[in-house]
Amino acid sequence: MPRRTATLLTSTLLLIALLTAGVLVKVPYSEMSPGPTVNTLGQYSGEPVLSIEGHETYEATGHLNMTTVRVTGINYRMNLLEAMGGWLAGDRAVVPHRTLYPEDVSADEVEQENAEQFSRSQESAKVAALNQLGIEYGTQTIVDSVVKDSPSEGRLHAGDAIVAVDGTKIGDPAQVAEEVTKHTAGEDVVFTIVPADAAEAARDAGRDLPSDTEDVTITTGKADDDGRAVVGIVAGVAHTFPFTMDIELADVGGPSAGLMFSLGLIDKLSPEDLTGGAFVAGTGTIDDAGTVGPIGGVTMKTIAARDAGAEYFLTPKDNCAAAAADKPGGLTLVEVADLQGALDALESIRAGDTAALPQCARG
Repeated sequence: MPRRTATLLTSTLLLIALLTAGVLVKVPYSEMSPGPTVNTLGQYSGEPVLSIEGHETYEATGHLNMTTVRVTGINYRMNLLEAMGGWLAGDRAVVPHRTLYPEDVSADEVEQENAEQFSRSQESAKVAALNQLGIEYGTQTIVDSVVKDSPSEGRLHAGDAIVAVDGTKIGDPAQVAEEVTKHTAGEDVVFTIVPADAAEAARDAGRDLPSDTEDVTITTGKADDDGRAVVGIVAGVAHTFPFTMDIELADVGGPSAGLMFSLGLIDKLSPEDLTGGAFVAGTGTIDDAGTVGPIGGVTMKTIAARDAGAEYFLTPKDNCAAAAADKPGGLTLVEVADLQGALDALESIRAGDTAALPQCARG
């Protein structure tokens, strides 16, 4: 066989071997890429993203888009060629698998956690919006979760409304621990509750808790760290809103749309057109007080926003440096620390005063 032919054959076989290895060899990495972006003022899959009943609403123009990130699934393992392609691409990010998925978490647990975070995000978005608009609402102290193998397991349930502990009326979650720790381990504590189903029905109907309550006696256990009395629950807050606010967005999880949901609700509940017709996108968690928190995958979200046509991107303060380091052309990154700051930025956008915008800078 001529030397040139032999060399070509050898090179071809080597290339095939390398490509085969690249396909077969799995690497411990996952990929992030820009996901869908949805206008909270519009529709998704033919249904309004935000629906309000029982309160006057106003027409809103422009866009207040929430943004998402696509990630490879928890059980998917990239091969070497896919990872190399992701590393070389400008619109994708390859990160260690454990960065997205802890090793001891199952796919079902990831899905459940994302759904719970999304639900809590919606609740906080509503509360923050009503606080901003000065609209009153009610609260219930509830059992947020029950610790496995604790004294409360099977006795109290997530969603139960806690009316009183040992006869003392409960006004906020912190009181629950205060009343329990008045006991020593091994003593009984009496919870007066409204079961979860009845408490949720009252909230959904905008009513106060029903007068029919149940007393549940629990024998306290002992905390491992300091020996204080515990019952094994985490107390939380649920809200009773004076009108119905529904947020419908299938196949989305996590807490990062909170800011944009809150802005969308304010836009629909107030006569001021927040965007003035501009295309604004953004991201960020939000708490009941309106504080905007950081999120993951911010560079993927800015790419998604730019590709969708956004002119401005509301960026959590703690994400600003990372977003500015790889800013897509034609997109203005606006730094926001809280809901009021986001509203101030939108006011500047409406007025065409972009010089007044607090823009993100490289770290």
